[in-house]
Amino acid sequence: MALKTLSTFLTPLPLQNPKSRTLILFQFPKSRSLKARLSAEPDGTGAAAPSPGERFLEHHHVAEAAKLIIKENKKNRNKKNKEKPLKASRNVASCYGCGAPLQTSDEEAPGYVNLETYELKKKHRQLRTVLCGRCRLLSHGKMITAVGGHGGYNGGKLFVTAEELREKLSHLRHEKALIVKLVDIVDFNGSFLSRVRDLAGANPIILVVTKIDLLPRDTDLNCVGDWIVEAITRKKLNVLSVHLTSSKSLVGVTGVISEIQKEKKGRDVYILGSANVGKSAFINALLKTMAINDPVAASAQKYKPIQSAVPGTTLGPIPINAFLGGGKLYDTPGVHLHHRQTAVVHSEDLPSLAPQSRLRGQSFPSFQVRSDNVEEGSSKVNGLNAFSIFWGGLVRIDVLKVLPETSLTFYGPNRLPIHVVPTEAADEFYQKELGVLLTPPSGKENVENWKGLDSQRKLQIKFEDVARPACDVAISGLGWFSVDPISRSFKISEPKKIETAGELLLSVHVPKPVEIFVRSPLPVGKAGAEWYHYRDLTEKEEAIRPKWYF
Repeated sequence: MALKTLSTFLTPLPLQNPKSRTLILFQFPKSRSLKARLSAEPDGTGAAAPSPGERFLEHHHVAEAAKLIIKENKKNRNKKNKEKPLKASRNVASCYGCGAPLQTSDEEAPGYVNLETYELKKKHRQLRTVLCGRCRLLSHGKMITAVGGHGGYNGGKLFVTAEELREKLSHLRHEKALIVKLVDIVDFNGSFLSRVRDLAGANPIILVVTKIDLLPRDTDLNCVGDWIVEAITRKKLNVLSVHLTSSKSLVGVTGVISEIQKEKKGRDVYILGSANVGKSAFINALLKTMAINDPVAASAQKYKPIQSAVPGTTLGPIPINAFLGGGKLYDTPGVHLHHRQTAVVHSEDLPSLAPQSRLRGQSFPSFQVRSDNVEEGSSKVNGLNAFSIFWGGLVRIDVLKVLPETSLTFYGPNRLPIHVVPTEAADEFYQKELGVLLTPPSGKENVENWKGLDSQRKLQIKFEDVARPACDVAISGLGWFSVDPISRSFKISEPKKIETAGELLLSVHVPKPVEIFVRSPLPVGKAGAEWYHYRDLTEKEEAIRPKWYF
């Protein structure tokens, strides 16, 4: 007999008279031991054992409960994965010049406004028309940095990290928007934002190449446009179209406006790019061009973003009412990259890294250096072998092995001096002239805190055709130099048989975080159109390649 609970046996029996009840206890015979009962009856048997139907129902209920738990966990997991980052609130009043939230407590911090001015503007609901104190100083040429952290800048007070600025753009990949991505032609590789899809998501992208007006004179932009399309095809970045523009001369801006109006479809338009790529200048050029036929853009010109040579001028998204058909134009904080030269120099030296006028290639050697060893009435060319070239205090190139006729042509900021010294004396020259002839860094304090050129990369450059440059070596955040196995002056003056294939060896020294890119030569100047060859495309390549406009 199976065991029954005590409560079963203590249940009172109902009597005929409800007022008088008697508790009757039953006495059972002495039961066997537990061991005996277990040996006599197997588990799950006996009078109290669940029936097969009860077992089925119990199993069914357990399975259903497990399914509900699994479904709920999966739902919570998907909800967590799809949780969108919070978008910057549009209700917080911000400076229209830099996007920093307005505040009245810290006079040196971005967004500062005098308390009386703030209260007055707030009373009249005009906070959207307020320019903060930092922006006023930036508009007068002051160099006030505000961004620190990974990719930030040295010198001055740092009020926000580069990571925090990037986080302000994280909501873009979850929204339906049109992305206008800017790239600086002078620093094409360093400013490209190789992982732009992490920010833009699946949104369509229009690629805009800025500062085209800085390229050397007589540059064939047909060759440059084809070179850019080749470069982004290799990077596997799918874009709607490519536009070559100049915010200063407004060249190419009309084409970008037409593309935006065609692809916008009521969505917001975000101008995206690395720090100091020229986003604010490009937006001002857009508004100026659109204002001719669009009264909304004309009114938006009154309160436009501040332009400055300081990377990190824009500290928050700046919404601009620029379109008649709905949707806003957003100026966004620049994405700060730690591998650019602008991230390692002091804030005082930042202007020297920004080209102010058209680039002019400086070739070395500028004339053929010939040795004193004369054999059979002819001279022997030494060239650049065993020489070192300093590009300011930021780059050092040791020429290990090149053809005697090899030349290096530098394209970058005109303020950076270039010096050539024998390699055996290069270390002593650098220590002696750093901050004097070799700038930046400039200033005694900045020179003392300078960490030096502690990153070295040896380049083995192969070439097959001496009629064209072997490659470009681009220094992130600065510019590039072209490696030409046979200098143009030598081709004209020495029409003799030369080597048609070989290898060049260079050693390039830069500050540790700065990156070096070896790329196919950019066809600039009149000579670029002569040696550049267009690659024949298949029908499939022609169909997937983006069109470029100028």
